[in-house]
Amino acid sequence: MTLYTLIKDARSLAQGDVAFSAPETEVARQLQICNACRYCEGFCAVFPAMTRRLEFGKADIHYLANLCHNCGACLHACQYAPPHEFAVNVPQAMAKVRLQTYADFAWPPALGKLYQRNGLTLSLATAGALGFFLMLTLYLKDSLFRVPPQINFYTIFPHNLMVMLFAPVFLFAVLALALGVRRFWVAVRPELPVLSRDEGVEGLAHASTGSARTERMDMPKLQRAAALEATHDALRLKYLDGGHGEGCNNANDGWTLWRRRFHHATFYGFLLCFAATSVATLYHYAEGWVAPYDLPSVPKLLGITGGVSLLIGCAGLFWLNLSRDPQNGDAAQKPMDLGFIALLFVTSLTGLALWLARGTAAMPATLALHLGVVMALFLTLPYGKFAHGIFRGAALLKWAIEKRLPSKLQLGDD
Repeated sequence: MTLYTLIKDARSLAQGDVAFSAPETEVARQLQICNACRYCEGFCAVFPAMTRRLEFGKADIHYLANLCHNCGACLHACQYAPPHEFAVNVPQAMAKVRLQTYADFAWPPALGKLYQRNGLTLSLATAGALGFFLMLTLYLKDSLFRVPPQINFYTIFPHNLMVMLFAPVFLFAVLALALGVRRFWVAVRPELPVLSRDEGVEGLAHASTGSARTERMDMPKLQRAAALEATHDALRLKYLDGGHGEGCNNANDGWTLWRRRFHHATFYGFLLCFAATSVATLYHYAEGWVAPYDLPSVPKLLGITGGVSLLIGCAGLFWLNLSRDPQNGDAAQKPMDLGFIALLFVTSLTGLALWLARGTAAMPATLALHLGVVMALFLTLPYGKFAHGIFRGAALLKWAIEKRLPSKLQLGDD
């Protein structure tokens, strides 16, 4: 244990705070160096947010770690990066803390820690077990390899049975994600001035334009503007451009936009597939139309487009993950990353295979496998890489609010 760690832990205990973990202590150490240098202020939101602080508490470290998009630009620009004795590697240090936050704020915590250690194995084992269980059910009914009497999913698995299986899983995923992000937000949320609506906030600089002009602004208006900006930045993946528009560093010090593109393909592919399922639900309950649907129906168009986008995005992210320079991330996070990517890929693959197997003897087994994979995906959503998107969105929202408020330091940091 270093002298810096001992001093940090002693200070935390004296202030009544929980002692820092080793990754948190390392982030605090590196940020103190970065705060003295400030060469990387233009790369992303982490460094302007950092300059608003002289010390870094646990909540600050969790916030900044999830605000970091791990683009790698600061590592390759840093004069104090390894092999310098300061050994500043912000992307790697932040990645280790992010991994810790996924487990610390997960609900229930035990599942977060289990997935943290065995993400890839747990994801594939859960999908395989659920798929096998459903196929075994069909085998015992002597319908596993039979052509369905009607081209209808519900002749294989009754509708009510599918609702009974998936509704609890979906509701559990939503509840666990909501409780996890609520715990995170309570820990890191910005301190807002206690002002009446009429009183407003005096002297708020226009951070988005850099103008020194100030105006009176009420808090609800400020929060709405911040929410819109955070949503815009999250949907565009603004901070995966490396701060210069050329993209992230991956295998070397060369820039590439493929990480941003593959993230977009994966994210919007997932949204399209979810939209396809939502529209199909409306078709079933509002119109009485039974799945599967033919082209060019809306669910089919959304599902095929989203499925292909997911396949491309997941395959690309898998390739980038395996080829990335180890200095740009945390090796301990790979099982979690690959587990989530693999589940998304197999979900899309089995969904498209189910479309091709329609009306054949392979349809029952393919449906059972697809349903098992989808259930496994939603069971693990709150504990893997999907959660990082929710936490990062919360961190972006805090930054969008924070930068609109006057700095507490008043040291020219803005």
